Amino acid sequence: MSDWPAALTALSLAEARDGLARREFSARELTENYIAVVEVVRPLNAFITETPDQALAMAKAADERLARAEGRPLDGIPIAVKDLFCTKGVLTTAGSHILDGFHPPYESTVTEKLWQAGAVMLGKANLDEFAMGSSSTTSYYGPVENPWRRRPNGRAGDNRPVVAGGSSGGSAAAVAAHAAMAATGTDTGGSIRQPASFCGIVGLKPTYGRCSRWGVVAYASSLDHPGPMTRTVRDAAIMLRAMAGHDLKDSTSAPLPVPDYEAGLTGEIRGMRIGVPREYRVEQMPGEIEALWQQGVDWLREAGADPVEISLPHTKYALPAYYIIAPAEASSNLARYDGVRFGLRVGAASLDEMYELTRAAGFGAEVRRRVLIGTFVLSAGYYDAYYLKAQRVRALVARDFAKAFEEVDAILVPTAPSAAFAIGDNTDDSIAMYLNDVFTVPANLAGLPAISVPAGLSADGLPLGLQIIGRAFDEEGILRVAQVLESAAEFRHLPAFIAGKT
Repeated sequence: MSDWPAALTALSLAEARDGLARREFSARELTENYIAVVEVVRPLNAFITETPDQALAMAKAADERLARAEGRPLDGIPIAVKDLFCTKGVLTTAGSHILDGFHPPYESTVTEKLWQAGAVMLGKANLDEFAMGSSSTTSYYGPVENPWRRRPNGRAGDNRPVVAGGSSGGSAAAVAAHAAMAATGTDTGGSIRQPASFCGIVGLKPTYGRCSRWGVVAYASSLDHPGPMTRTVRDAAIMLRAMAGHDLKDSTSAPLPVPDYEAGLTGEIRGMRIGVPREYRVEQMPGEIEALWQQGVDWLREAGADPVEISLPHTKYALPAYYIIAPAEASSNLARYDGVRFGLRVGAASLDEMYELTRAAGFGAEVRRRVLIGTFVLSAGYYDAYYLKAQRVRALVARDFAKAFEEVDAILVPTAPSAAFAIGDNTDDSIAMYLNDVFTVPANLAGLPAISVPAGLSADGLPLGLQIIGRAFDEEGILRVAQVLESAAEFRHLPAFIAGKT
């Protein structure tokens, strides 16, 4: 390497874990490498808060445990934390001005589990404000840039930076740029899988209830799914095992044992029936997305699986139902940000005026838009017409999946309808931005596990992902299928941001 500061960051999480166990390098050395890269990639704006001192202290503790042969599953592994997870004593913003200065007095359950497993926190990753967005450009702290760039022979003259996807764009960009070995994300309508697709990494949304939501700043409580973002499927399996588990503090947490997901990666999918839903062939689907989807079908068939065409008839109603349910829940969840208890406060002559001025100054345009939509659909006279009907549609979408899984073991679809678009495109077109979630939203409405795997490049040289959806709590099954896709795709391309520095 030349000016790239960190050779160790080329390792996968699994490789680094094994190297640490063999004492080939120390947790401090690994962490120092990552801290150096975090500094180099600052132009991407992937982090809101960097925590190098805390990272080195956590690495020192990991080295001491490893020296005593008391190593934990993630000892010394440097990760990024989406700034939606509360971290005790560390600034937590949700990408919003309204949480200025908020240092939680408690730790989210997911991050607590990761620290107990020995992971090292590099910092808090940037995101769309309150996780509301598909581009990570609505953050109060500025947009996240994708480390990938269009090829010089791509769109003539268009070398603008492209979005990292959203809302977990900072997490995705950090992992893709080798500025974190893995990261936490949250997925409400595709916010782990879509940025994973845009950034050429693996993004796993577990079943609703598999990972605790306690201590995660709420967007839409019945749709939010914490999950891991990594560079390989094996790494996702390792991360999920550390993150998952029943939590008495979260009433929606599932009281189920957590499997050894890594042990389930056998590479064997012969005889599995893979559903290919005809309704996902949407109008004006780009040819390269259709071709990649067919390539994925062929890869799974060659591995011994049996692709089967299926029908999910209510798919076309999933997106409009989502954009009623999610804003409705958001309008309720965000009512707590009033300038009284924590975060931003704008002084005023009266309490009502303080509420109004604080919320007006603290919330960005997209958050205000969704709160207004949510308040409208929950208001008297509209609740039955909109919100209740959307919930009925949600039940129909879930029923479609339940019926399909009577015939198939997993479902293969594209992750996103396009590759990453330029920062600034679609900014003034909310509908175009919302359509980025067309392939990911249905799994959230049904609460099912789904994973995105990088599978190819667009004509412009940008990553494209394929998505596997599985039965509830069958993360083992989708991880196994995903690893077969990963092996067949042989996606070893590096982002231009890295390639230009190595």
